[in-house]
Amino acid sequence: MNRPTLTAQRQEQADRVENNPRKVEAFARLFNEIPVRDLIGNLTVAVEPFEIGGRAFPLTLNDASEAPNCYICCPSSAYIDYAIDETRNFVSAPLLQRAVRALIGLCAPLVKASGLDHQVQLNNWLYSTNPVPLLDRPAIAAIRASLTARFPERAIVIRSLNEIADPATIAALKAEGFRMLAARQVYIFADRSAAPPMTRDMKRDRNRLRTTSFQIVGDRDFSEADYIRSEALYRLLYLDKYTPLNPHYTARYIGEMHRRGILQLAGLRDSDGQLVAVTGLFENGATLTQPIVGYDTGLPISDGLYRMVMAMAQDHATARGLFFNMSAGAAGFKRRRGAAPTIEYNAVYVDHLPFGRRMAVRIMERVLALVGIPLLRRFEL
Repeated sequence: MNRPTLTAQRQEQADRVENNPRKVEAFARLFNEIPVRDLIGNLTVAVEPFEIGGRAFPLTLNDASEAPNCYICCPSSAYIDYAIDETRNFVSAPLLQRAVRALIGLCAPLVKASGLDHQVQLNNWLYSTNPVPLLDRPAIAAIRASLTARFPERAIVIRSLNEIADPATIAALKAEGFRMLAARQVYIFADRSAAPPMTRDMKRDRNRLRTTSFQIVGDRDFSEADYIRSEALYRLLYLDKYTPLNPHYTARYIGEMHRRGILQLAGLRDSDGQLVAVTGLFENGATLTQPIVGYDTGLPISDGLYRMVMAMAQDHATARGLFFNMSAGAAGFKRRRGAAPTIEYNAVYVDHLPFGRRMAVRIMERVLALVGIPLLRRFEL
């Protein structure tokens, strides 16, 4: 099979992500009007809007002195703390679990030597997944020149790049000196047709949505009490069931992001009117992500709450012809619903930094390519 040319890749990518300048400004204003920890409880960061060549991006500044910080701004947390936590997936293979933990421990000094925690991050919406607009070499060169001049001691970081969504941007970043550090495996539902093929599980999910006794809640139907309940539901799933290393999104964050038109919300209520499941959806151009998911984990699995809110997001994407990045985790679940796996990368630029930091990043890139990527694919992390 012939691979698409770079020109064809650029054309495919061009309409997928387009940061709305008003949303960028609203997002930056939010994090400057309200203390960050009132919005994301385990994060310390500075946020500002960044414009270049008529394009807008949210920009975050993280200091190495603030580590450990939430992984969305702190590579040492992502590559060490979160990676160690992920070894819980190897519980059935204790020897492998110990071996991987030992390897991560050996890499900890390397990650620290890279200095990547002292960073300026482009296009950081403070989600686990931040869709990246199409960047060509002239745009990247201009961004690199501006940021290295303003922040000569910081690494430049761009997260959430993958070969399905961003092949042309990845090629341009490499050509301009960026290093690609493998981060995790994500799942992409790329069929933007009005009637994508339905797998058996997708059909079952839609049937459950049609027949459920829970009330479907739309974007306009959320109250202040629902924001509080949304935080609790998100916490039950992402912090209590998965890991407390995930972003601690608060009720105030969910409410402010919703009221300012950055996040859309949907969910399910029980017969008493209480929210039992919630999802927050982020549209950026023709790309959808789902940064907020939560449900009452105390209710029976047979209620299918997770399946229904995921189906709601997938239906939202299909109805609007959106490219849906379903992020990481729940690998089998997402595969059975038509999503394809791909490795996600962090692009980092460090050529303006001291030799030791540059070498540490080069070694990280190599280790992640040789060891990290095979592990991510084998265990669908």
